[in-house]
Amino acid sequence: MRRLAVFGFFSIIVVLVFFPYWQFLTKTLKISPFKSLFLLDSLKTYDNNVTILVLGIAGGNHDGATLSDSIIVANYNLKTHKLITISIPRDIWSDTLQDKINTAYAYGEAIQKNGGLKLAKAEVEAIVGIPIQYAMVIDFAKFKELVDLLGGIDIDVERSFTDNRFPVSGRENDDCNGDNEFKCRYETITFKKGMNHLDGNTALKYVRSRYAVGAEGNDFARNKRQQKVMNALKNKIKSSILKFNLHTWQKLYQTLDVTLTRDISNQQIAIIIKNILFSRDFSQKEISLSYNLFNVPPLDSHKGQYILMPKQGGFSEIHRYIKLEGRLTP
Repeated sequence: MRRLAVFGFFSIIVVLVFFPYWQFLTKTLKISPFKSLFLLDSLKTYDNNVTILVLGIAGGNHDGATLSDSIIVANYNLKTHKLITISIPRDIWSDTLQDKINTAYAYGEAIQKNGGLKLAKAEVEAIVGIPIQYAMVIDFAKFKELVDLLGGIDIDVERSFTDNRFPVSGRENDDCNGDNEFKCRYETITFKKGMNHLDGNTALKYVRSRYAVGAEGNDFARNKRQQKVMNALKNKIKSSILKFNLHTWQKLYQTLDVTLTRDISNQQIAIIIKNILFSRDFSQKEISLSYNLFNVPPLDSHKGQYILMPKQGGFSEIHRYIKLEGRLTP
């Protein structure tokens, strides 16, 4: 009888402790723990791969708010447990759009809500040569809140750099009292080589800086910075999840939910995360498309824009480069 009482007492404790977590997963997130652990459920895959396009947009109400500042393709192999992230330069020219690739989401959204996700997936899929099942868009205007919620992120800055033309939020259309150079629209930002702890506002400047002096002043360098921030965020989110703090889980989900626009469900994300967390042979590789894969046409050839065109052979050379660098296998 005493054993039964002790068992009953501990059973009540377990229920009281874990039931709120169970409710959060099943009611708020609408996740089935059973499906997450044992099934692929409705997860779309291709040859054991699931691929997600991650776009970063400026957000806000100014011109260009829905242009893609960053474009990253994340490919995860459910069999080999290998995660590959591919940074795509925003200035690649699209013959279909007759514009840069970073306009795909904006054009699609202008036609219909969530049309941007479909159009961006189709355009980027042609560049990387990998079927893309899902897409999500990060609103950089809200991105700062996520970084701050996580207590900031630690980034190893590869090279010191200064950008004298970083746009000041809210002053995009300021006439600067007649200043023809519109200097009031910009501020100077500087990052020092080595480990830096970045809060949300500083992390946003780090990933969005485009006019740094020297080697950091091009999209290829910026793509590497974006991958570093994405990895730091991923590690911080993973750490927060593993702490099993219900209040932290709730705050994290609320912030992520308003920061992201996506066509992938919580259940599908849970299945992917489960595979990553429970795999013993998980590995990750970052790929940045080399500048040598592209040509830069004269400025007067495409509406006066700086653009990148694939070298002779079209995107097939880029497809080969990605497969070779990523060692993509079914």
